Amino acid sequence: MKLLLLTSGVLISPLLLANPGVRDATTHEQLVAQRRAAVGAEPMKGLAPSVGADSTKVNQPESLMSRSDVIKFGGYATLVPKRAILHIPVELKDRMGISDDVRLMPWPQFYVANRGWITTYEVSRSQAAGQEPLGEEILKQMEKGANLIVATYKSGPISVLPLKVPEEPEGTEKPEDTTTNLR
Repeated sequence: MKLLLLTSGVLISPLLLANPGVRDATTHEQLVAQRRAAVGAEPMKGLAPSVGADSTKVNQPESLMSRSDVIKFGGYATLVPKRAILHIPVELKDRMGISDDVRLMPWPQFYVANRGWITTYEVSRSQAAGQEPLGEEILKQMEKGANLIVATYKSGPISVLPLKVPEEPEGTEKPEDTTTNLR
């Protein structure tokens, strides 16, 4: 930005020359009037009416307990999302559910205290959404394992939806098996 030198020897910016007018300061009365107009304005007037069902009545939140499974042991319990538990051995069925004599504990602390009988299995987002199958190693572990297996994503328990099998359009037949045992 170039500065202009006037005859009196004072440097003045071109921006000041572009707007030489001086305006008056806002008075207290003007500020009060502006505030009253802003407070008195109806903010909902400009909004369009909602279309469809009332979302406040349709999407009522469920209770946390109805969306969770409870794991308990040693006087403590923790909540995990439904479908986060992949395998419950018969010997550990009594450690499921809530009772009056337990205190709730966050998952990370509960897992550290009980990692001897709880195994976690890290799943991807697509596995949790049911778009990819779980790995073979976890299926083998479920068959022979004696530990409770909890699905986790970034170390936190996560629900695992059933695998979504793409449906074949009608009219398409599977090719016949052409391999035969010849003896």
